[in-house]
Amino acid sequence: MISRKNKIIIIQFFLFIISGLIIFTTYFKNNNVADKKVISTIDKKKIKLNDPISQEEDIFYNIEYSGLDMAGNRYVLKSKEAKTKKKTQELVNMKIVNAIFYFKDNTILYIESDTGIYNNKSLDMIFENNVKAKYEGSNLSGEKIVYLNSKKSLKISENVIVDDLRGTISADELLFDLETKTLDITSINKNKVNANVNLR
Repeated sequence: MISRKNKIIIIQFFLFIISGLIIFTTYFKNNNVADKKVISTIDKKKIKLNDPISQEEDIFYNIEYSGLDMAGNRYVLKSKEAKTKKKTQELVNMKIVNAIFYFKDNTILYIESDTGIYNNKSLDMIFENNVKAKYEGSNLSGEKIVYLNSKKSLKISENVIVDDLRGTISADELLFDLETKTLDITSINKNKVNANVNLR
């Protein structure tokens, strides 16, 4: 028969071995995880340093530009993501773009698109892919809007559809003069301009 004192010593011995194993495995596992984290961070830095694209581009998120155009109209331009190349920093390539133009006659133009380009020197803007616009109760859709600050004009092209209370127009290209507030409708390659006008 093992005495009570010997039983306690044996139990204590096993508890000591188990606790030692737990401490040993925990300590070395944490060290390995820390090593992996350091290595992965270093690898990421190496990849970034060796990546020629990351050296040539700057990426920004949730940016906003605002100011006055040459005609004195205020604008606000927002983008979820923007990239600039170090050689041509005046050109900002944008994704998920929203723009608001506040004209001096108190009318407002809203434009949104999937992609866009903003020239922060000339203030010219290009909106492309799934372009939608709203102006004075009219809804406009197309594939491209070019806002030329120097010419004070807005050119809408590629599958253009204008829909409002007065009717619907589909054309190849619309040219909107921001100063005179006139709209020129043109057709490319002798295509017809389709219009459904409500005369009431």
